[in-house]
Amino acid sequence: MAKILIVDDDRDFTDAVRLVLESAGHEVSTAATREKGMAAVANSRPDLIVLDVMMEVPDDGFTMACDLRRQGCSVPILMLSSIGRVTGFTFEKDEEMVPVDIFETKPIEPQKLLEKIEGLLKKRGGASQCMT
Repeated sequence: MAKILIVDDDRDFTDAVRLVLESAGHEVSTAATREKGMAAVANSRPDLIVLDVMMEVPDDGFTMACDLRRQGCSVPILMLSSIGRVTGFTFEKDEEMVPVDIFETKPIEPQKLLEKIEGLLKKRGGASQCMT
């Protein structure tokens, strides 16, 4: 199946998502910070990234997504965050500020997560890459 990188500092969340994704046949790696996530993208060349917003710095996920896109990374990014609940603001994908393929709110049902990921992987068609 696909190589999926989860970048999120919530260990319980990453463990739960890893279990769901591995049970669907995917190879999963994780990183708990933006810096480790960037290194993991460069080293493991994932097919898809599941990215949180708030980690060490409240906008780490936004910064990572912008950095990846600026560097020419076309790997699909599914941003999965509870930032809207915390801030009271509504967030969605945006080419400039939130350059991700899908923005979903945590918590997410496992089946919905798998559907979103499978849709992104099918849409990708194998041509995604990162220049990091």
